[in-house]
Amino acid sequence: MCGAPEQTADLPAGTDLTKESVLVGRVTNGGSPVGGAFVRLLDSTGEFTAEVVASATGDYRFFAKPGTWTVRALSRSGNGQADVSVGGPGLYTTEVPVG
Repeated sequence: MCGAPEQTADLPAGTDLTKESVLVGRVTNGGSPVGGAFVRLLDSTGEFTAEVVASATGDYRFFAKPGTWTVRALSRSGNGQADVSVGGPGLYTTEVPVG
């Protein structure tokens, strides 16, 4: 079976935040997690780059290069997006409210 790895709040074993940029976060509606949302990563031109399905607790994760990114969530509860700037290796956390 192919597809994105399971989305959890924990980073995969072997992730080196001194060398990798990781975008993590949670999709929420009114502060409550929204599971099953389609979470898309768009580059600075708005071009689709990747998509994952948020976990039951609304968690998502992307590995991305430095730059400006938009994280867009599509769910039954509504849609929303958040912008994030990645300056280099490290962990970047962004909540995406929908509604």
